[in-house]
Amino acid sequence: MSDDTGLDEVLEAREVRRADRRDFMRYAGGFTVAAAGAALVGACGGDDDDDNSSTPTPTPTPTPTTSATSGISDADILNLLLNLEYLQAQFYAFATSGSGLADTQLTGTGTQGKVTGGSKVSFTDPVVGQMALEIAQDHRAHVDFLRSALGSAAVAQPAIDLSVSATSAFSTVARAAGIIGTGESFNPYANDENFLLAAFLFEDLGVSAYRGAASAIKSSALLTVASGLMSVEGYHAAMVRTTLSIKGAANAALIANTEGLSNARDGYDGGSDLDQGLANRGEASNIVPANEDGLVFGRTLKQVLNVLYLSAAAADKGGFFPSGVNGAVKTSDAN
Repeated sequence: MSDDTGLDEVLEAREVRRADRRDFMRYAGGFTVAAAGAALVGACGGDDDDDNSSTPTPTPTPTPTTSATSGISDADILNLLLNLEYLQAQFYAFATSGSGLADTQLTGTGTQGKVTGGSKVSFTDPVVGQMALEIAQDHRAHVDFLRSALGSAAVAQPAIDLSVSATSAFSTVARAAGIIGTGESFNPYANDENFLLAAFLFEDLGVSAYRGAASAIKSSALLTVASGLMSVEGYHAAMVRTTLSIKGAANAALIANTEGLSNARDGYDGGSDLDQGLANRGEASNIVPANEDGLVFGRTLKQVLNVLYLSAAAADKGGFFPSGVNGAVKTSDAN
């Protein structure tokens, strides 16, 4: 049996297992979304069923009450995460299919925007292509899940920049990372390695965003939802980091580029050096960017916006969201 035939059989078997898992998730997901939506309504202090009536009173999904200390509601937090999921889902959708999400997945409150750029990657490594497709499916599901949980409170997709010009968001962060020089452009759709670097940028940010959000969410039911989404982000990040680490064994520039992107994220979100690239820890690899206690770090909502806007100064737009995000949380902090 040739190596290629063996790989084909492995991928085919994985697709069968994945189809089985998707069938299960379609069954279980309805309950989970319903529970999340109920948690949002419950956070608003919905009316008690004092008369023990068996017929519930229809109640629209409102925005939950805000915290007296933070002024940010659970719905506000989920909506910021939805903005991030729009970005990730669109990037992977274009990279794997050449087209973006359906228009029905983009509506909501706030100004709906379009995606600029985006292109299909001609993957040369079948494993990377399969991984990209899996991540694309997950992020598309995350968009649908959060929109369903938020109901009428869900924000619309804002304008997103996925273009590859010298002034695009991708080129700006790649220049800050030292991957390209002045006036040059970075194209994440050009090859497998560039795609993986863009995925590294987004997936590590996603893990830290959900980790930070978990500390701010007040509803225990929604905390369970956020932790589930964070777990998927963690798997995605580990897949991407592992693949880059393997490819970096034969191409040291890839490892150096992850360090550059890590430093760029750190520069946007503040002075603390918390982010980590893929440089080895002595004889050990650095697939999991954990601290000395073996824990991953989280970013505040404002720090997430700093990275998305590619700005260390306070900003309400820029970077991957040229017109800003939609929702109550839209301004980053000065670092």
